[in-house]
Amino acid sequence: MKAAVFHQHGGPEVLRCEDRPSPVLAPGEVLVRVKACALNHLDIWIRQGIPAFKVPLPHIGGCDVSGIVEQVGGEGAGVAPGDRVFVAPGLSCWRCGFCLAGRDNLCTAYRILGAQVDGGMAEFVKAPAVNVVPIPGALSFEQAAAFPLTAVTAWHMLFGLARLQPAEDVLVLGAGSGVGSMAVQMARAAGARVITTVGSDDKMGKAKALGAEAVLNHERDDIVERVKTITGGRGVDVVVEHVGPATWEKSLRSLAKGGRLVTCGATTGPTVTIDLRFLYMRQTSVMGSLMGTRAELLAASKWMGEGRIQAVIDSVLSLQDVRAAHERMLDRKLFGKIVVTP
Repeated sequence: MKAAVFHQHGGPEVLRCEDRPSPVLAPGEVLVRVKACALNHLDIWIRQGIPAFKVPLPHIGGCDVSGIVEQVGGEGAGVAPGDRVFVAPGLSCWRCGFCLAGRDNLCTAYRILGAQVDGGMAEFVKAPAVNVVPIPGALSFEQAAAFPLTAVTAWHMLFGLARLQPAEDVLVLGAGSGVGSMAVQMARAAGARVITTVGSDDKMGKAKALGAEAVLNHERDDIVERVKTITGGRGVDVVVEHVGPATWEKSLRSLAKGGRLVTCGATTGPTVTIDLRFLYMRQTSVMGSLMGTRAELLAASKWMGEGRIQAVIDSVLSLQDVRAAHERMLDRKLFGKIVVTP
């Protein structure tokens, strides 16, 4: 099969499209003929190499996959050859205490498709049968690949951790990112007022169309002052943060008393500082978030099928153009997800 592979960590130049052996199924696994695979920032970090993920080399990335069931390894998979499916990217053991308590994203053996195991930037991918889910509604393969990882992440941040309530105010950093575009839609659908940020004026209309009441240009606007003006000096109840040092202090200062900041990423670096006096005097909650539970993914999938939220697709490229896809994500000019098709 053709696959986008890297044999060493580095920049986009280490990616190459080459022939690789097709996956061999074990009992309880499903082989999916890939129709679309969406790029996430996690793919960038995995290719660059980060200590948190032990990646076997050579490696095939790609966490978000949709396609057609090609083969089923054994019985009881719940899907059959020819079914249109997407793959849940979080791989859990379903035996540990966290999994049995419905907190499978805390699984002691948790892995992510395309990170610790080969992913979907190829013509075929294999996954445990429990991770293969029917595509909801009439979504295209591109749409079905563009939502799982970012949707489950945004859902877990907003509802699983921040416990967002109707009529609350939310600040979502980076509406043009995968998580940001999902979080804006979900918060609005839940009845919250959404303020969001973008990096250029040409993205402001797109962010507004997702349901944001106010859109700020973080290259020009004073985020804290604008947020305080919009909220009558109060600040927001929830901040969805995934940028890191470049926005961290602004995110904290944008919160109302008792506000909750949830972070799932560090695209501008891993190290931030916190004035503990500010934290406890304002009774601020800061929470870290990784992916989400299977139940949360299925809830987000239901909303996708019902049209309450939509996958925002920036562009669709071929597998041969995977290097260009990584470069486009790095230049931060995109709005939404980049989808690659074999």
